[in-house]
Amino acid sequence: MHASTVRTLLVRGMIAGVLAGLCAFALAYLAGEPSVRDSIALEETQSAPAAAPEAAHEHGGHGEEEEEELVSRPVQSTFGLATGVLVYGVALGGIASLVFSVCLGRIGGFGPRATAALVAGAAFVTVYLVPFLKYPATPPAVGNPDTIGRRTTLFFLMIVLSVLLAVIAVIVGRRLAPKLGSWNASVVAGAGYVVAVAVACLVLPANSDAVRETFPAALLWEFRLASLAVQALLWTAFGLIFGVLAERVLQPRTAFAAADADGVTSPVRTAG
Repeated sequence: MHASTVRTLLVRGMIAGVLAGLCAFALAYLAGEPSVRDSIALEETQSAPAAAPEAAHEHGGHGEEEEEELVSRPVQSTFGLATGVLVYGVALGGIASLVFSVCLGRIGGFGPRATAALVAGAAFVTVYLVPFLKYPATPPAVGNPDTIGRRTTLFFLMIVLSVLLAVIAVIVGRRLAPKLGSWNASVVAGAGYVVAVAVACLVLPANSDAVRETFPAALLWEFRLASLAVQALLWTAFGLIFGVLAERVLQPRTAFAAADADGVTSPVRTAG
């Protein structure tokens, strides 16, 4: 693929990432923020009685205002959330567009829309769903703050393993295709990926202190379901939007009539 075409696809991928990010932000604000607010309110309610005596001792019994937050919750839940989701969408949209450029025509006779859908689906599974199954999302202020670094490291390690195993599965599937056929090779490679991921989940340690035992299970399930839905919407929207944009770049468009009355074909212009 020509370098200029790859650059164009990269820009289109970032644009699709922005649009998909806007969709994800809307769902995150409507479905995810209520559970986040409830989690923070619950944490403040449970920690207030224990913190009151200590605060009274430190301040000599005189009430003093708590340290003001650098960023208020309303800003975090609106502008902060939108910024984070949009930056995330742009970054992953750009990376996914480069992966699309490599995969187009190499994973079967799929057109731009189908390839974009496959890339988006594979990205959702490998980058989010598989790591989510091992280390599911947790609301803020509910886990042990001393283990945040360890939990974050384990989550990103699971992402790296998932992506690496997926790449190996694709390579193995392509090499087995001449012998087993495309369908059988895909089944074997997919089964190998599932087995390898299962082994990785068994070997990696669990985050046993990610959520306190007293945290309401219903609220935890609501937050995790919302997180999963946001990611699913983000990648679904990206696959659909980027597929349309990529198709306009890669497929020729007829600028004039296809043929005149004498059967002479008019010039054809390709999209830049």
